[in-house]
Amino acid sequence: MPDGQWTMLTGRPYGPPVDGVSGSTVVMVGTLRAELVGPLQEEYDARELSQLTPEEAATVRVAVTSGVWGVRAEHLDRLPALEAIVNFGVGHDATDVAEAGRRGIVVSNTPDVLTDCVADAAVGLLIDTLRGLSAADRFVRRGDWAAGGTPPLARRVSGTRVGIVGLGRIGLAIATRLEGFGTTISYHNRSPRADVSYSYAPDVVTLAEGCDVLVLAAAGGDGSRHLVDAKVLDAIGPDGFLVNIARGSVVDEDALVAALDSGAIAGAGLDVFASEPTVPAALLERDDVVLTPHIGSATVETRQAMTELTLANVAAYLDSGKLLTPVG
Repeated sequence: MPDGQWTMLTGRPYGPPVDGVSGSTVVMVGTLRAELVGPLQEEYDARELSQLTPEEAATVRVAVTSGVWGVRAEHLDRLPALEAIVNFGVGHDATDVAEAGRRGIVVSNTPDVLTDCVADAAVGLLIDTLRGLSAADRFVRRGDWAAGGTPPLARRVSGTRVGIVGLGRIGLAIATRLEGFGTTISYHNRSPRADVSYSYAPDVVTLAEGCDVLVLAAAGGDGSRHLVDAKVLDAIGPDGFLVNIARGSVVDEDALVAALDSGAIAGAGLDVFASEPTVPAALLERDDVVLTPHIGSATVETRQAMTELTLANVAAYLDSGKLLTPVG
């Protein structure tokens, strides 16, 4: 990271560690991006948890992880002096936040900085799913068009009814973008939002029954596990579509495969999966499903902003005992 960016984020020069910050004060849990590892090693002499002796692990105050890896109870047991978990990513369901809270450990994530790119990706995935763009690309590459074939007709995007599960930062950004297509937006949250005019559905089944496309933007975790099950998929209907940019755990994948096989829904666009990077084999060869490898926030600009905010959270906590973007 350039010196100027570091100074702007942390309020101090890039280089020597702050007083009292050395050795094993900061630890890395899981595989992190090189752009994040470099500054952590230079600034805090950070190492991976697996490289620490029990004595070194006992001095760690801050653990840096990602939404893919997380810090779980077994990690916490190895880090008796841990005070803060800094997460690279907005999703933090891989971290045992409840157990961390019981131990007085604070947790941060990287909200806001990835909202726009994830919302862009969601709209792109929706368009591809309804218009069959990826399938049409394969049609051309296979030589089917040159051989005189005709691709199947797709479905229109403009004027559709879109139901959004989870109208938080990302869900609202998706809704705002889709308004430009003349869509009718409805949503389901734990409770209605007073600051929007979109129609509120009291449950996901009701939302699914009243839309053409169900978009998932809800948080992951036990509370939303298999929120979209066979009943919800049946409610979407044979002319409806599912788009998931939330967490793979939100969808019952077995029920989704069954719904696609039976024609209970028309298709799906999926950026996330229950056991990443494993994707159910039954989805791989389908032209009515668009698959992307969890790339919602995967742009140069967003990943740089996420890296900067992660580093700023570490610096802020070690300087002041407070996180910039705490969870909860």
